[in-house]
Amino acid sequence: MDRKSIKEGTILWEPPNDRIKAANITRYMKWLKENKELDFSDYDKLWKWSVTQIEAFWESLWQFLQIKASKPYKEVLSDRKMPGAEWFNNASLNYAEHVFHHMSPDCPALMFQSEIQPLMEISWDELYQNVSSIADSLRNMGVQKGDRVVSYQPNI
Repeated sequence: MDRKSIKEGTILWEPPNDRIKAANITRYMKWLKENKELDFSDYDKLWKWSVTQIEAFWESLWQFLQIKASKPYKEVLSDRKMPGAEWFNNASLNYAEHVFHHMSPDCPALMFQSEIQPLMEISWDELYQNVSSIADSLRNMGVQKGDRVVSYQPNI
């Protein structure tokens, strides 16, 4: 099939049923049904709910992902104004703690493959060592709680 023969709206690929059943979004939809009594028969209905019931959607994700905060949020979204929206106002959490919460020696922490490179994997131990090394370096540079650190990284 060449590009010129593709018409708008043409479905180019659909995942097989076994892949759909194993997908995280399928797990999330099942969780919504069991825990929130929300039954979405397809992705489009879930998407519509996510953009019309913004606060309920994001709060359900917080719960589904089992995000633990050392300081709880007061409200999910205090102001919808963009820019300026404030999400999970008052919450305090440790991002690295959540990344390493499901550490397992049985599976890689990160996997990456591009069209020009073979599959690359990073183990949980290697990721933990790298994160610890960067954290130590930042502390040695004087970075403290409340400071902001920015990193520009490739999307891999």
